[in-house]
Amino acid sequence: VNTAISTIQELHSRSIINKFTLIAQSKARVIRNGKQQKISIHEVVLDDLIKYNSGDQIISDCIIKEGEVTVNESLLTGESDAVVKKAGDMLLSGSFIVSGYAIAKVEHIGNDNYTARISNKAKYIKELNSEIMLSLNKIVKILSIVIIPVGLLMFFNQYDLPVADNVVKTVASIIGMIPEGLILLTSTVLAVSVIRLSKSSVLVQDIYCIETLARVDTLCLDKTGTITEGCLEVKEIIMEDTSANVENILANIAKSSTDINATITAIRDKYNAVKEEFNLLKFIPFSSSTKCSGAEYKDKGSYVIGAPEFVLKEKYKEYEEKLVKYMDDYRIVVLAHSKYNFEGNNPPKEPTVIAFLLITDKIRKEAPDTLKFFKKQQVDIKIISGDNPKTVSSVAKQAGVDNADKYIDATTLKNDDDIQEAVSEYSVFGRVTPDQKKSIVKALKGQGRTVAMTGDGVNDVLALKESDCSIAMANGSDACKSTSMLVLMDSNFSSMPKIVDEGRRTINNIQRSASLFLTKTIYSSLLAVIFIIIQEAYPFMPIQLSLISSVTIGAPSFLLALEPNKDRIKGKFLKNVISMALPSALTAVANIVIITILKWNNYITPEAYSTVCVVSMGMVGIILLFLLAKRRKSEKGKFIFSPYRLSIAVLALIVFIAGIYIFEGILSLVTVDLWYIIPCVALVSFVNFVIFWLLLKKVIKV
Repeated sequence: VNTAISTIQELHSRSIINKFTLIAQSKARVIRNGKQQKISIHEVVLDDLIKYNSGDQIISDCIIKEGEVTVNESLLTGESDAVVKKAGDMLLSGSFIVSGYAIAKVEHIGNDNYTARISNKAKYIKELNSEIMLSLNKIVKILSIVIIPVGLLMFFNQYDLPVADNVVKTVASIIGMIPEGLILLTSTVLAVSVIRLSKSSVLVQDIYCIETLARVDTLCLDKTGTITEGCLEVKEIIMEDTSANVENILANIAKSSTDINATITAIRDKYNAVKEEFNLLKFIPFSSSTKCSGAEYKDKGSYVIGAPEFVLKEKYKEYEEKLVKYMDDYRIVVLAHSKYNFEGNNPPKEPTVIAFLLITDKIRKEAPDTLKFFKKQQVDIKIISGDNPKTVSSVAKQAGVDNADKYIDATTLKNDDDIQEAVSEYSVFGRVTPDQKKSIVKALKGQGRTVAMTGDGVNDVLALKESDCSIAMANGSDACKSTSMLVLMDSNFSSMPKIVDEGRRTINNIQRSASLFLTKTIYSSLLAVIFIIIQEAYPFMPIQLSLISSVTIGAPSFLLALEPNKDRIKGKFLKNVISMALPSALTAVANIVIITILKWNNYITPEAYSTVCVVSMGMVGIILLFLLAKRRKSEKGKFIFSPYRLSIAVLALIVFIAGIYIFEGILSLVTVDLWYIIPCVALVSFVNFVIFWLLLKKVIKV
């Protein structure tokens, strides 16, 4: 099962890396030999002329030969503002036509395209970044080296025994050293986490990233599509003509408009109820040269919306001082009226200001609460965007990001040293290129941080690949989703705390269960070495260890691993596990050594020796279960018993006692005279108590 899980996961990861399908459009309109025809995008060749209209996606890097278009390049550059492209300008593959019409000549195809060049840089297999699996692999590696010489030495140490008994006891010593089931337990718990997260619309593409996100101390967020919805909204209206019905005017303009740019879409979303319908004579679409659009209505004159300095011209100075305080936080659009008509695309003469519209990026509803959650968890937030740094800072403030006023323009960062200093000082980065995003993540990792990165565009791919844990939005680019370890299928940022909680449950539970497995591994390894040194036969048989393992380790570990647990992750996995396992393991070793000494001094008969050892080892494991049943009520509160864990410990005790009596013959145990052995039990119990609690105080400070 473990081999199958690992193989399927590896094949799945490799296939995803090779699926960098960036273009959703299946057909292209090309002009060949003077004739227009539709062909598959895979049949497009160099120098083809492609026709683009509003809403089309650019399939290859092209140079405009005719026409003018407004292009959304946010998935490529991270900049949310649409860019105007004219004849001679380059259209980048993966971007979208917002408005306009153009005929463009194919300049690049295949791997020469802009998107392909970025994607190809991300086509490499990243090293496993799972502390749990790295720790378990380290344990297995050490045991693989140690187990063979120890087994051989144990076999030769017991040369005076019959061969059959020698083999059985040697096998027992080797089996005890192996944490059998631990890797399977880890795979199972992680698989259960994948299923749980899928119910919250989270696609897990790398099973180990669940653990990584729970350990994250720095979260890098892309602005567009992550904190914001990737669209604009009208936040506020500053009235100049209080007698005008602004809502009805804007609703009429939105209804009349044929534009689909972000500004008119924001107006259309908010003002879509027309109370008094105007009689439209002519609509003037948005022009990049005039920076405005508008409409002429019968008996109403002309209404115009656009950039204040272009619409008002000389009159703009009258309002500049009033508007300057909003410029850093908002995009300002003026709504004006004139009794004159438009002159071509130029705004009408003598415009009168009705109102100023303050427009901003639309913050996701769930973003502030999610950011509060990470702040509470002491996770440092970095906003990285291709947009203007002031705009990004403003959005970050609205979303509730700490130190959002500490922003920097990434164009001023000339080398890696500059970036290294900047990541320590600033929380918001604007005008960031794809390579700089990667460098920022790399710099943070270089400071010893565990970094998670969210994104939705091609410009985020390199940084996502570099991060310890990468999260993509489902409405983002295919390259982004293919590269990421996690995909939020509903593009809902609020799923992030659920993933962190699931990761914590996974780590804490595996950590607790692993301590049970390693207890047996530690004491079995130490006992094997001790019995080789003292040249004594190993006291256990494999079937006896099966009882101890199944009752005190196997079943409890799986039950504990599925328990809800949102406690914060503290310390290193391997150190935590060993610190929990070591006290009980050393106590178990001390028990067996004392019992062996008692046997040497004829306090325990050779026939009862193995039975007493089994009972002693089983009780140590059950004591550990009772210890694990304790949990901290609060940071400052007392330890209390978890009813769920306590019931597991009690059940294990009952099953263990029943197993000894019911399967006495199968387990090669003997009935022991309790009155005869009471002094031995008292001595061992006293030593147990002293060693166990001293070690707990010193090692894990309980």
